[in-house]
Amino acid sequence: MQTLNVPSPVGPLTLVEQDGALVRLGWGDVPDDFPDSTPTPLLVETARQLAAYFAGKLTEFDIPLSPPGTEYQKRVWWAMNEIPYGETWTYGELAKRADTVPRAVGGACGANPIPVILPCHRVLAANGKSGGYSGKGGLMTKTALLDIENRTTRLL
Repeated sequence: MQTLNVPSPVGPLTLVEQDGALVRLGWGDVPDDFPDSTPTPLLVETARQLAAYFAGKLTEFDIPLSPPGTEYQKRVWWAMNEIPYGETWTYGELAKRADTVPRAVGGACGANPIPVILPCHRVLAANGKSGGYSGKGGLMTKTALLDIENRTTRLL
């Protein structure tokens, strides 16, 4: 596995590549057993695309992804990846797309190993409220990502 730490408006991010695909995006939390590595072309490109996304200049990532998870989780994540930039779906809408139920979708969203790129921040509760977010900073980070996509800011 190769890793690269990159700065972002939502905190330092750690990118992890394995076998030519991105397998994880974390909040600067590389486990001790991950080796230090020279950035690969994929990690450099991922960092470039993330910087463009955070600058509001990229609306769709073009990076090979291989998130580790169950077949069920992957089905939810690929359906979630169809949510357009700047839009949101409810857990129920995502459940219909993934041919499952909303509560189980929440579990898959919480297990998403590549947040931001696989946009679990675009999934809301049926009442339009944020629901949860497993990334560092929780709902504040989810709100910040949605604000970036909608080019708004909120006073906290």
